[in-house]
Amino acid sequence: MIYMALYFAIGCYGIGLVFNLWRIARGPDAADRILGLDTMVINVIALLILFGILKGTAMYYEAAMLVAMVGFVSTVAYCRFLLRGDIIE
Repeated sequence: MIYMALYFAIGCYGIGLVFNLWRIARGPDAADRILGLDTMVINVIALLILFGILKGTAMYYEAAMLVAMVGFVSTVAYCRFLLRGDIIE
């Protein structure tokens, strides 16, 4: 029964990734595209956690932590570039 729930959740997050790609491609401005990328990072983290539960290994959890750190730094860098035009002062 848990496998059915995991596959359902993986499918839902996969559909969410498609919607994020649509937001990135069709976003009216750069802020919407950055928000779509940030949401995509969150969905990828959720997918990695679900794959870790499905496969029963901790490797996916470590990968999720790495994606979370890189996603946070990239979102901050994109926002600083959008607001100031420069990342490093």
